[in-house]
Amino acid sequence: MGRAEGGEESAAAALASQILSRADRDVTFMVHLVGESQNLLVRHFVVFIETELAKRGINYGAHPLLRPFIETHARELTDFVLQGIGLRHQFGLQALETMAGDPSRLLRVDLWDSLQCHINDAQQHFVSGVGGLQRILRQIESGV
Repeated sequence: MGRAEGGEESAAAALASQILSRADRDVTFMVHLVGESQNLLVRHFVVFIETELAKRGINYGAHPLLRPFIETHARELTDFVLQGIGLRHQFGLQALETMAGDPSRLLRVDLWDSLQCHINDAQQHFVSGVGGLQRILRQIESGV
């Protein structure tokens, strides 16, 4: 190993030490839902959007581009929930090291509350904007 390589390694070690010395305030762990949980959210929002649109007389037969619209919006609502959960559930290194009692149970209850809140917020956001979709579809139908 040459001198330059040794210098690079010691610089990397020094930088790693500097970063780790700030770990209590700068290192966080975030909750990230993956796999089947993401799919459950997407499927929930697809059904939710279909139901909300059907209440307003909007269905697949009348609008051939509705399926991609619904799937896109379901994924956007899912991303909203996932981002909110991740941002809401950040844990510093020190907090994880000092948790006492049954942290997994506390985390599950807190996570459940956050999931429910974010899912409701996403649904309300969609419903509040669905009138705009109705106007767009009417314009398309009338050829304006």
